[in-house]
Amino acid sequence: MPLRSVRTRIAPSPTGEDIHIGTLQTALINMAVARKNKGKFIIRIEDTDRVRLVEGAEKKYLQTLKSYNITHDEGPDIGGKYGLYRQSERLELYKKHALELIKKRVAYYCFCSMERLVELREKQIKEKMHTRYDKHCLLHVKDVEERINRNESYVIRLNVVPDKKIVFDDLIRGQITIASNEIDDQVLLKSDGFPTYHLAVVVDDHYMEITHIIRGEEWISSTPKHILLYEAFGWDLPLFAHTPLLRNPDKSKLSKRKNPVWASWYIKEGFLPEVMLNFLALLGWSHPEEKEIFPLDEFIDLFKLEEIKPVGPIFDLVKLKWMNQQYIQNKSDEDLKKLIIDFSPDAKNIPDQTLSKLMPLLKSRMETLVDFAKLTGIFFDKFGEQSFNQEEKDIASSLVNDLSKIKDWKNDTIFNIIKASMVLNKLKMPVFYKIFTGETRGLPLPETLEILGQEKSIKRLKEVLGK
Repeated sequence: MPLRSVRTRIAPSPTGEDIHIGTLQTALINMAVARKNKGKFIIRIEDTDRVRLVEGAEKKYLQTLKSYNITHDEGPDIGGKYGLYRQSERLELYKKHALELIKKRVAYYCFCSMERLVELREKQIKEKMHTRYDKHCLLHVKDVEERINRNESYVIRLNVVPDKKIVFDDLIRGQITIASNEIDDQVLLKSDGFPTYHLAVVVDDHYMEITHIIRGEEWISSTPKHILLYEAFGWDLPLFAHTPLLRNPDKSKLSKRKNPVWASWYIKEGFLPEVMLNFLALLGWSHPEEKEIFPLDEFIDLFKLEEIKPVGPIFDLVKLKWMNQQYIQNKSDEDLKKLIIDFSPDAKNIPDQTLSKLMPLLKSRMETLVDFAKLTGIFFDKFGEQSFNQEEKDIASSLVNDLSKIKDWKNDTIFNIIKASMVLNKLKMPVFYKIFTGETRGLPLPETLEILGQEKSIKRLKEVLGK
């Protein structure tokens, strides 16, 4: 095969709420391979499943990818020289190639009703056979043209030859062999004129000159069908790489029943986009220097498909939070302040000087940007639990008296008063957090009260007392 410029792609189907986190990882890997080899990364929308199509999903997908800095060179939103990038706009091309397969006897018309197909499947299950189409229309239907002329509904199926070994090399998993007897006569063109994934993906990848098919391992069993189509058309095969599926900590497949799976959820929860890409890069691949924190450019420079481990990696939310915290701690105060203001518009209601003073404290406690609102409620007069027992009210009353006497409002002086009250009353710091903030933890309390100011701190205590 002549040397070609590297071209990779993702082809999401707009049938969900948003981009799945596994698809985001696939997009990252495809983009990295393209950038590393000075090639092109393409986004193609596979919208042929008209029943499950979600209105607005395509726009949402593209927005989410952009928010993660996954940038593409061609796609439905920016175009490109390789044609239209939505499958629904390429129907004539698929029909043409389906008819070509008919002529080559690699495909055939199937007129079977849904009732017959259901009955066939039930019979095969009952007899403990593999469920697959039985080639009834290929073997027994002789009046194909007449039935087409009568406008009978039909599909076009792949004619899989029995007793053939289909062998292909996977860049991650090595050589894979699948017997054709395990492959169903897949529907290629549906009765509504829309192609199935299997026909469309091969036609599109060929005409868009995709060199690397990098996708999840769930597509391994479909690859032989695609290879049969490439061979039937006389087209060169691309390179294949099937990445491992992400797993929950209990090693089950990552699913929305056990973990948030939509990529935009993590943005809304205050995870930094660059953190998620760093985290996903390490799921199945290791940095040669065993680093855990590194920028996207470094990943692109060092990454090799062949180094991905085929075992499904664990998507550990605890580790993701730790990594997000590391990134936050390494931000400059000004950069973090800007991120917080962009994420939480309420931050603009805090005086800029006060907000700047809070940055070092926030770095020590924030795991995600969502924590800003939780940790700074006292500055907005927003408090957590508001029920106080008599002991807590007595402590608040004592603190009002002691804190009012401070002449130089500094955190060390504030701390000494709180510590004395802790010792006297044999209490721990969570009680004092609750009195001041309504929560049992938060930013370092004496430092927070210094920034809040003496007047507002005492006002808060009086609110606890009902004054």
